[in-house]
Amino acid sequence: MSEEKHHHHGLFHHHKEHEKPEGATGYSDSTTGYSDQSATAYSETTGYPGDRCRPSETESGDYGRKEEEVDYKKEEKHHKHLEHLGELGTAGAGAFALLEKHKAEKDPEHAHRHKIEEEIAAAAAVGSGGFAFHEHHEKKEAKEEDEEAHGKKHHHLF
Repeated sequence: MSEEKHHHHGLFHHHKEHEKPEGATGYSDSTTGYSDQSATAYSETTGYPGDRCRPSETESGDYGRKEEEVDYKKEEKHHKHLEHLGELGTAGAGAFALLEKHKAEKDPEHAHRHKIEEEIAAAAAVGSGGFAFHEHHEKKEAKEEDEEAHGKKHHHLF
């Protein structure tokens, strides 16, 4: 093959020569650059195409642990992290909503635009707060499952 120059014309301008030919098997081909990893191959772990990053049930990676045992402390920490991200999003979007409210008052020429942006930011703050609330309950659930798994009885009297 002769030396060809490939020009990139942006994100959404594709040339037909870069697309995968119909009926391609997915085997390595030096002209197309596709390997034997087919995009439609389903993962054993999740069932989603192309998900090869997660180990299967037999490849847990933890040698002393049973395969079905869950690390509840790690799960609790994960949900705590996501809860904090939700709180950060709520604070950021709320602050932006207040800024847009201030701009609407100070810039009467563009007040309508600022009011719309304020409402969008307020909706984002509410959604982020809902996510934080959801993750808070997921964290509590993981903590309760950890206590149940390690024999700590939780008596609900009422």
